[in-house]
Amino acid sequence: MSDAKPDEPYWMDPADANDEGLVGVGGDLASATLLRAYRTGVFPWYNDGDPILWWSPDPRSIFEIGGFHCSRSLAKTMRSGKFRHSFDRCFEAVMRACGDTRPEGTWVTNDMVTAYVKLHELGHAHSVETWVKCTDSDDEWELAGGAYGISIGGFFAAESMFHYVSDAGKVALLLLADRLRCKGFTLVDTQMRTEHTTRMGAIDIPRDEYLRRLRRAVAADVQF
Repeated sequence: MSDAKPDEPYWMDPADANDEGLVGVGGDLASATLLRAYRTGVFPWYNDGDPILWWSPDPRSIFEIGGFHCSRSLAKTMRSGKFRHSFDRCFEAVMRACGDTRPEGTWVTNDMVTAYVKLHELGHAHSVETWVKCTDSDDEWELAGGAYGISIGGFFAAESMFHYVSDAGKVALLLLADRLRCKGFTLVDTQMRTEHTTRMGAIDIPRDEYLRRLRRAVAADVQF
């Protein structure tokens, strides 16, 4: 699959893949390649030093619009004013933090950061940031958490999140969810469900259902 022609994808049709979902090996992280991948239900995920691996697992994990779970304690934190928030203020810093804060290692390689920053400059990659007051100043705020992802039409791929301060990442995700709902997004992808995303409301759906919903979502006239 790595010898695909420039006008052909580096991956097989996800509808023909097995449940594990490895659909391609090799290729590049050019903006056009990445956008084509997300539009067809495929995403890159690989370790630094390995070839690019393209995935489309079955089942696929998503957040339903309006289906994000907010616990009572988290809702109280959001009302407290402890955090301020912003969108697209420091995309690269958020993406790098998502990689740096994972003790098990990261797939957020320098090449991935470079590629997704380009998508951000094109208006397809976005971040949400949460901020907390600096301990030595009442007038300055420092980055406490955040999340980032890819938007195409009414589709948003929630890639990763991080926190330096307890609950800062969860607050960022809920703020992102509210923005997506208000803007009219219809599909929020979280790729593969984890214990953490399950607690936040993520569910699994069959890949064929995901692909049908994806086609409708990317065709929608929606802006982040």
